[in-house]
Amino acid sequence: MGSQQLSRRVFLFLQGPSSPIFAKIAAWLEASGHLCLRINLNPGDQIFWRRKGSYNYRGRGGEAWRSYAGSFMDRHAITDLILLGEERPYHQLAIAAARERNIAVSVIEMGYLRPDWLTLERGGMSSNSHFPVDAQQIIEAARTLPEPDWKRHYAQSFLAEASYDLLYNLPNVFLWFLFPHYRRHALFHPLAEYAGWVMRLAGSGRREREASQLVDRCLESEAPFFIYPLQLQTDFQLRAHSPYNDQREAIGQILISFARHAAPDTQLLVKIHPLDNGLINWRKHVADLAARLDVGERVHVLDGGNLNALLERAQGTVTVNSTVGLHALQLGKPVKVLGAAVFDIAGLSDQAPLEQFWRSPEPPEASLQSAFFRLLAASIQVRGNFYSAAGTDAGAAAIAERLHNRSLNQPGAFIDPPPRKKPAKIAPPRH
Repeated sequence: MGSQQLSRRVFLFLQGPSSPIFAKIAAWLEASGHLCLRINLNPGDQIFWRRKGSYNYRGRGGEAWRSYAGSFMDRHAITDLILLGEERPYHQLAIAAARERNIAVSVIEMGYLRPDWLTLERGGMSSNSHFPVDAQQIIEAARTLPEPDWKRHYAQSFLAEASYDLLYNLPNVFLWFLFPHYRRHALFHPLAEYAGWVMRLAGSGRREREASQLVDRCLESEAPFFIYPLQLQTDFQLRAHSPYNDQREAIGQILISFARHAAPDTQLLVKIHPLDNGLINWRKHVADLAARLDVGERVHVLDGGNLNALLERAQGTVTVNSTVGLHALQLGKPVKVLGAAVFDIAGLSDQAPLEQFWRSPEPPEASLQSAFFRLLAASIQVRGNFYSAAGTDAGAAAIAERLHNRSLNQPGAFIDPPPRKKPAKIAPPRH
């Protein structure tokens, strides 16, 4: 048996982004002598694979799916499992089956370092991440690593992202009978989301003008302020890797803490996520709660505007686990994390209780900050994106190379067992 046959691996791809990048990764891996297979769970999965080696699963979820996935892994001698969204119910069960068989699990996601980076982690992300939490380990692992190239290399448009999303989801809506038992992991029906985005697009000009005016007032004012970036209600970083079941619970805890413990002259800017679908009126929800807490004049909702300019001037950023926290840390600003995040590390993010953060936020230690970003970029990030030809080409090539070389989380960014814990869910706050 030749050396190529001895090193040949069998990669099983499950659901990825609404993007051609998974198919491109498979093409690179097969050019290196590996075999790539795919299980499609819905019509959208089929559309974005469109290559050999695909199998359609039309059965039910739960134990029926787990049994099928395990049998499939045995039958095809799978060595590696590749997916996006490890907390999706289908993926959780497939990962459990893979781990019973010592199959390597690799997770691909949007980059921690936006806008043109992708994440590739061995084993999992957030509370499942193997990235170190010990400051000295991080500093030592990054000692010889260069400063990353922060210049943007690959651009992508909202139109391309929206088009890919439509191409994935509309067949799932109208051709549902091809996979009659498939259940979406999303909270909202795709057609409801699209209707919400159309409405938001119609009012985007007005919202941007209002946001820019608010940003200008904050930057011109002497009043200190904090930033709280909202995440998407459907985000598994919020749903699976935080103590909250719903973003409204996080908003409640943060506003109550701000009202009770922040200095009387301090402001709080609540930033709506730029891709929010508008199906929940966050502006009204925040304003109503702030008014009940008697801080309505000090809490402002921002729907647009220059976030980076605000981060530079803010006293600090409070986040569940949004990547906005990473942007703030890159600027050397204090960040308080309330969920599980790869950047919630003593010496990097503020470890004091939230009530203390409002009064005395602690910035990151400079040596750890520099080492953290050098190690993060070198070990679990690659350049590329999901929604442009150049970005998917570059990202697929870089990801396939790391998979082929077994160099995920290298150098020095794999700690086993995972050093973080999944936060326990807390009771919703009483307003």
